[in-house]
Amino acid sequence: MIQFLLKRLAIYIPMLVLMSIVSFAIIEAPPGDYLDDYIALLRAQGEYDEGEVERLERRYGLSRPIYERYWKWVSGVVRWDLGDSLEFRRPVSELVNDRLAMTVVLGVFTVIFTWTMAIPIGIISAVKQYSFIDYFFTFLSYLGVGTPNFLLALVLMWTAFSAFNMSVTGLFSDQYIDAPWSVGKMIDLLKHLWVPMLILGTDGTARLTRILRANLLDELEKPYVETARSKGLPEWKLILKYPVRIALNPFVSTAGWTLPTLFSGSLIVAQVMSLPTIGPLLLKSLQSQDMYMAGSIVLIITALTLVGTLLSDIVLGLMDPRIRMEA
Repeated sequence: MIQFLLKRLAIYIPMLVLMSIVSFAIIEAPPGDYLDDYIALLRAQGEYDEGEVERLERRYGLSRPIYERYWKWVSGVVRWDLGDSLEFRRPVSELVNDRLAMTVVLGVFTVIFTWTMAIPIGIISAVKQYSFIDYFFTFLSYLGVGTPNFLLALVLMWTAFSAFNMSVTGLFSDQYIDAPWSVGKMIDLLKHLWVPMLILGTDGTARLTRILRANLLDELEKPYVETARSKGLPEWKLILKYPVRIALNPFVSTAGWTLPTLFSGSLIVAQVMSLPTIGPLLLKSLQSQDMYMAGSIVLIITALTLVGTLLSDIVLGLMDPRIRMEA
C-alpha cells in the first residue's frame, strides 16, 4: 500500500506544478488586463493620472515579463499570500477565505446528501428490477438529470415565496450576514443550507443512482453470486457484502471530481440564489481580468481536485486489492 501511495504522489506533485502553469497561462491569454480597463475608465471620467498608472504597474508587476509574474504569483500561493485583487483593492486571501469555507461546507453536505440518497435507491432499483418501485425511481432519475439546477432553484424560490411567504436565498438571515461566528449563526446556516443542498444534489443523486443500478445488475449475474447463494448465505448479506462493494467503485473513483463539479455547476445557482460561494467571485474576476484572484481560485480548484483524486485512489485501493496489485 505504501508503494501504491508513493507512486500516486509521484504523479500528483508534478501535475500540480503543471496545472499552476496552465492556470496562469489561461488567465494571461486574453489581450489586455485589468489596468487597461482601469485606464479607459479614468480617461472616460477625465481623471487620468500617469503617476497613478505607473504606481499600479510597479505594484502588480504588470509591465514585467510573464515568467516573473508567474513566479511572483505561485511563490505567494505557497505562503497563502495570493496577492492583491486589482478590482477590490483588497488581499485575495481575505476575499477567498470566507467564500471558500462556505463552498466546501455546501459541497460536503451536498455529497453526503447525494450518497445517502443514491446508494439505497440504486440498490433497491437493482434488486427489484422491472418492478413498480424500479420504474418509479427511474422516472425520478430521468427527471432529476433532465431538469437544470437553476430552473429547480427558481421553481423552489417561487414556491417558497408564494405559498409560505418566505425567502430561501442566501445562506444566512439578515441579522447574521455580517455577525461573527456563534452557535446561533451556525444554526441559522443549517436552516438555510438544505435548500441549495437539495438543488445541487438532485442531479448527482439521479446520475449516481443509474450508475450504481447498472453496475450492481452486472455483478448480480456473475458466478460468485450464485455460488454464495447456493451455500445458503442470506440474500441481504450476500448483496451488501460482495456485489455492492464492487459496484461502489465508481462512487469512490469519482469522488475527487465532485467538489470542482459543484463549483462549476453551482455558479448559476449561486447567482440566482445569492449564495456567498466562490463561484460568483471567480466569474467576477474573469470578467474584469483580475488575474491574481482568478488565477488563485483556478489553482485552488485544481489543487482540491488533485487532493480529492488522491484520496479517492487511496480509498479505492483499500476497497479493491486488485487495484493495488495492478498498480
